[in-house]
Amino acid sequence: MPTMPLTQQNFQTVVATNHIVLVDFWATWCGWCTRFAPVYEASAETHPDIVHATVEAEAEPALAAAGQVDRYPWVMVFREGLLVYSKAGFLPGDQLEELVQQVRWMDMETFRREHGQQAGGEKGPVVEDQPAGRAGPAPGPHTYGWPGLRSA
Repeated sequence: MPTMPLTQQNFQTVVATNHIVLVDFWATWCGWCTRFAPVYEASAETHPDIVHATVEAEAEPALAAAGQVDRYPWVMVFREGLLVYSKAGFLPGDQLEELVQQVRWMDMETFRREHGQQAGGEKGPVVEDQPAGRAGPAPGPHTYGWPGLRSA
């Protein structure tokens, strides 16, 4: 699946309606962004079940400001509408793949409990007697099990 450009008009909808969304904030003048683009596009082709979105920060300064993005490239990852990763810097292909697998295998109930989040991204109290969610992969095809272990 090719990458998807995000704007202020579609950002929230894309994040809210897709299970996992990677967002690459980039700038036209950024040399590292130019180097990262083919790595990011290769990941999009490898994982068609995950939305790989891009934000051209110069064209969408409000999105960059809202995300506190001040360096490029900057990668954010959302799972189930929640921000689970946000960091600046070039990621080689193997590190981007490791990030994808870690997000795929996240225990979201533990994440919500630790970060005071409820389903749908709302902050609120955590009710301890709710059934615990199971850890395991996010929906979609899985090329291998736990991150770092490759099948033959």
